[in-house]
Parts: sequence; structure tokens; C-alpha cells
Amino acid sequence: MKPEAIPASPESAEIADLDLSEIPEVIELDTPRDGVPLVINTAEGLSRAAKALAAGTGPAGVDAERASGFRYGQRAFLVQIRREGAGTWLIDPEPFEDLKIIDEALRGVEWILHAASQDLPCLYDLGMWPDSLFDTELAARIAGLPKVGLAAVVEQLLGFGLAKEHSAADWSTRPLPEPWLRYAALDVEVLAELREELVELLTADGKLEWVNEEFHAILQVGPPAPRVDPWRRTSGVHQLRDRRQLAAVRQLWQERDALAQNRDVAPGRLLPDSAIVVAAKAMPNTIPQLLAVPGFNGRAVHREAPRWMRAINEAKALKELPPLHLPSNAPPPPRAWTDKDPAAAARLATARPRLAALAKDLKLPVENLLTPDFLRRLCWRPPELFELESIAAALADLGARGWQIKLTAPLLVEAFNHPDPLPNKDATAEGSASN
Repeated sequence: MKPEAIPASPESAEIADLDLSEIPEVIELDTPRDGVPLVINTAEGLSRAAKALAAGTGPAGVDAERASGFRYGQRAFLVQIRREGAGTWLIDPEPFEDLKIIDEALRGVEWILHAASQDLPCLYDLGMWPDSLFDTELAARIAGLPKVGLAAVVEQLLGFGLAKEHSAADWSTRPLPEPWLRYAALDVEVLAELREELVELLTADGKLEWVNEEFHAILQVGPPAPRVDPWRRTSGVHQLRDRRQLAAVRQLWQERDALAQNRDVAPGRLLPDSAIVVAAKAMPNTIPQLLAVPGFNGRAVHREAPRWMRAINEAKALKELPPLHLPSNAPPPPRAWTDKDPAAAARLATARPRLAALAKDLKLPVENLLTPDFLRRLCWRPPELFELESIAAALADLGARGWQIKLTAPLLVEAFNHPDPLPNKDATAEGSASN
């Protein structure tokens, strides 16, 4: 049956320099063109998939589904791959030690992913890493599309509607429901065609080399390194100003993490971050006091109450407490710059709006033109000479791409050498008071 056409929404058609009258009606995609593939979960099936993919042609569309918020960690519970001549393959990674056989089958092949930074780490854990990459989400950003989610980009450029109701599902569910598999297959079915449309847009605007630099850099950097003191990312921990309380957060976080890993469940389902922070503030002495803390309710939390109480008692007994902050070479918050270093504040205040104006002219987000952290660091600790060569070298040391340096270094040289005067603090205060 032919899919029913529905009118394109004005928001989805908001693409710069395109004639809205030429935007086709949106066709809802609900069934993969080759039907819904069976899920590969045997060694024989995996070998068959590898042979088919190796014999295919052109780039491979790749995607992965995780069970964020349900299971521990960010591992993939389904890997989808489509390649011309090979069709679409849905692979359950759980029965296998790794998917290196698939990685070998795709050696030298360009992988097309959407928001590669989300999927590449879990694919790496399965022994998969591309030799060449095309990220349709990053390409859409640099192309200047107003919305860069997969469904939005597909609608804007291909005129197809992709349902996204299963994106936050528990993909560890077995067997996976047929509607979920249909959704997963459609996600990779559109990637090759989407890549072609984006290449055409980027080429027309002279941006194709920019995205190629970005893709190369992603592959060179590799997967992110493990975080130092990951417990410090507990939501709300910034509220604490006492090292003993901070130690309680650490002990509770580590206890929760070990339990979550053992049970293969998302840590937040055992104990929310908010409860950890409130308990660290209260520092209860008994289990009844602990269970009176907001967030320590429910049968599962009550059952583990001795575990949480033990963690708090361990924090109370510690002789060596964690520092309130880790050593950092990052500049202070910009709001403090006017007092600490007015010259740096003037550099930042001048460069920011000029970069924003340039990004607008180039039709791309300012954060893709130059990483905001790079700008802050350069303004705070600039090279001795505000010359093109030294500014360019400083940007390169920070990790800016060549295309970014070429576009922004001249602007920064001008801003650093001739910064706009900072507004008078007294006048600003008076204006704020009168308003």
C-alpha cells in the first residue's frame, strides 16, 4: 500500500535559500523497502552478515540502539547496518564477545552515522571503528539546517517522515518487538541518500572540506577517555561546600555504581542523584533518619538502606577527604573577568559578538565555527604577540581545525588588538537598578 502523504510543516521546511514551493509533501516511512530483517543472534548468522556486507558497494549506513536509563552503561543492544547490494542487517551484540568480524567486513568502507559521537563509543566497545566517516548530524549543522535531529533532517532534505517514538525505548528487551525493528531498519535505510543531499548542499556553499576535516579529527581523537572522578558529575553536587559532605556523595555514588553494575541496571533507577545530594547534606545517623530523607522512599531503596547507611558512615570516618574542586587550568567564569583581568574581559566581549556575526553570515552555529571553550581560553591566556601566526598557532594547540583557524584567526587578531571598551560598571549598575 502506498504511504499516505501529509503536508510538510512550515518548521520542517525552514531551510535557507530554498524555495518553499518546491518542498515536496512529506511521505511517512513506516515499512523498510526490503521488509523487516530478522535479528542476527547466532555465529552462523553473523558470518553470513559479514560476507554480505563485504560484498556490498558504496558507504555503509550504521546505527546503534542503547538502553540508556534502563541498563548499566552505554553498551549497544542492537546494531543496524545497511549497504548497497547487501541490504539491511540487524545484529544483536549480546550473544557475541565482539563484532570484529563485521568491522573487518567494512574495512576501507565509509560509515554514515547520525550524531556519531553518541554511537562510536559503544561500537568501539564491540571492536568496531570506521576507517572513514560521514556524520549526517554534524554535516547538517555546518550546512546550516535549522533542525539537525535525524527525523527533522530527513524530512527537510528527503521529504520523508520518520517516526521517533521508539528512540528512548528499553532496547535490552528480548525479543525486540516488530515495530521497534521496523523503526531500527528505517533509521539506516535513509542514511546513504541523506548523505548525498548533504554533500550537494555543502559543496554548493564551499563547506565540504570543512566537514571532511571534522570527520577526520573525530576518527583521529578516538573514543573519549574515562572520566576522572565521575562521581563529581552527580547532579546537584555543586551545591555542596563541605568536604565531608562531598565524601558522602562519593561513597554513596560508588556504592550505587557497584550495585548497578552487578545488577545491570541504570544507577538512577536504584537511587536518584537528588537523593544522594540531600542525604550528603543531612548526614543522617540512623536508618530511620536516612529513610526520612527525600528520595529514599520505595521498597527497593528501603531494602538497600543498610548499604546506603554504611556508605555514609564510611564518609564520616574518612581521614582524607576529597578536595572541593579538582585542579584545573580552565579560566574562571567570564562573569568574574572584569574584576580579575579587564583586558581579558574586553577581548572576550569584543570577540564573541563578532564570531556570532560571522557564524550567522556563514549559516552555521557559532559553536561549530569555534568551540566556546577555545575562545575563552585564548582570551584569558593569549599569546604574547597578537599576530596572525601566533593566534593561529594558539588555536591549533587548543584543537581548532584548519578551516576554523582560517576563518576566525584574522577576526581574533583584530579583536585582540583593538578591543571595544568595556561598559562602565557604575553606569551598568544604575541602568539595571532603574529597570
